Amino acid sequence: MAVSKDDKKKLVGDFGKSKSDTGSAEVQIAILTSRIENLKGHLEGHKKDNHSRRGIMLMVAKRRKMLNYLKKKDPQKYEEVIKKLEIRK
Repeated sequence: MAVSKDDKKKLVGDFGKSKSDTGSAEVQIAILTSRIENLKGHLEGHKKDNHSRRGIMLMVAKRRKMLNYLKKKDPQKYEEVIKKLEIRK
């Protein structure tokens, strides 16, 4: 269920400013999105797993807050992240 090191490294390479940039909002949003997608697959098979459901809801709320911050700070970067991750339709 967790995001592997290789996946995180790829996400940091795609969204980070440098290869060791793990703290920027773009990278954190990408990693959270990956974790949410993994948990979605788990919840499809385990419909009554309410503990994981709560976890996914917390992650979605945290990602929403970071997206709001990014939109306020840099609207152009916000649009890029949204398109790359295909979050909004």
